[in-house]
Amino acid sequence: MPVSSPTSPVTSLRRFTSYDGTELAYRVTAGPAAGAAPALICLPGGPMRDSEYFGDLGGLAEHRRLIKLDLRGTGGSAVPADPATYRCDRLVDDVEALRVHLGLDRMDVLAHSAGANLGALYAARHPQRVGRLALITPSVMAAGIEISGELRLETARVRAAEPWFAEAFAALERIVAGEGGPAEWKAAAPFFHGRWDEAAQRLAAEGDAHKNQEAGAVFGSEGAWDPAALRAALARFESPVLVLAGDVDVQGPVSVMAQYAGLFPNAALVVQPAAGHFPWLDDRAAFTAATASFLG
Repeated sequence: MPVSSPTSPVTSLRRFTSYDGTELAYRVTAGPAAGAAPALICLPGGPMRDSEYFGDLGGLAEHRRLIKLDLRGTGGSAVPADPATYRCDRLVDDVEALRVHLGLDRMDVLAHSAGANLGALYAARHPQRVGRLALITPSVMAAGIEISGELRLETARVRAAEPWFAEAFAALERIVAGEGGPAEWKAAAPFFHGRWDEAAQRLAAEGDAHKNQEAGAVFGSEGAWDPAALRAALARFESPVLVLAGDVDVQGPVSVMAQYAGLFPNAALVVQPAAGHFPWLDDRAAFTAATASFLG
């Protein structure tokens, strides 16, 4: 049962059956003023992390009715009979099945991090079904854009005054050199947040427990990406696009986010100050103002 105060957003878990018979779950979160607002389809990152970490998206649930999909094999969604369906290009059919289930002719889509690959592939395959597309600190793998290790380190160096910097930077150096294991990723976690506060530490600590590691390994496997075809499709995608970057995000440096925004004919790049990879945690008001303004 949803638990809330009279003024807090309410979340409910619902289910539908996808194209291959797999039962998928989605979480509907809406504040009192957003109950009748248009739906916003939210695609999580990870890759293959359940959608619980979105929460109310920094207060965006006061403006839009958030439909947060648990990708197959994550959260409340069932494990599919065929693990190959975890591949990102095949997940597009689950997003389309959700649209049909909701009875929407067109829908606005918000996609975060690795989920932005899925959002872009969906927009490329079903452009007539997307009203507005908000890509939040997006992964650019599907578009074939590379991010150099040195650019990540350069982005990280601006935080040299932070008390955790020395240990985290040493770990990040090992990661970009291809030598990073679980210990290095844990030590480097502060770089993925604009503020390494209690909320950020809790999200980092809970991360692996909310991911399907097997599915994550398949998500970007061979055959998932066709960068040339995707770039050509995105160049024809005429709906409004928001690329929201965090100005200290080592996973999506601003110069790369600007390059990515340039693939779309109608994209706006917004850089959120002092934000990392989860900008709604770093500054709720700034994130919600920018995203709600774009969505209308």
